[in-house]
Amino acid sequence: MDIAETPGLWEFLSSLEFGERISGRVASIEYFGVFVALDEGPAHPVYPGVGFISYAELAWQRFDAATEIVRVGQRVTCQFLQFDTWNGEARLSLKATQPDPFQTFADDTSVGQTLPSRVTKLVPFGVFVEVAKGIEGLVPLLELAWTPVETPEEIVRVGDEFRVVVTEVDRQHRRLALSRRRALRHRPQSG
Repeated sequence: MDIAETPGLWEFLSSLEFGERISGRVASIEYFGVFVALDEGPAHPVYPGVGFISYAELAWQRFDAATEIVRVGQRVTCQFLQFDTWNGEARLSLKATQPDPFQTFADDTSVGQTLPSRVTKLVPFGVFVEVAKGIEGLVPLLELAWTPVETPEEIVRVGDEFRVVVTEVDRQHRRLALSRRRALRHRPQSG
């Protein structure tokens, strides 16, 4: 079936405006996103709903499965992002209807501030730590210790807790750069 020839679907989707709030019921959770059967407008001829939420648009915080955020049958109100003309669906954002916790965190955080942290992930170039609920930042490998290390495993493990100093708050890209070595009390003496 040609989606473009579905009566009323194209007209309905074309009438939606960016930022408009749309409500509906979660119709299906798939490995690539969530379909929403919208309260208004026609049904989709192929998919379980005319609305679609990608995993990136479900929530601000990290999650392992969409079922941590929504469940089939749940009513949701989302923000309309765009008309996907290829699939004939409304691309939606659930997280856009909620305040961004990173921006709220950034309002109260400044460069040079010391924060408690807990290691959440080790990567070849450093470690990710959680400094507040749902707020993570990167401690680059060079900022882990005063003496050079080749891998983060030489210094820390997932779950370790230590203090960090904020070195950068990037609101636009939602990134937080941190230093463990700057939070250490003593710099080793050379010689």
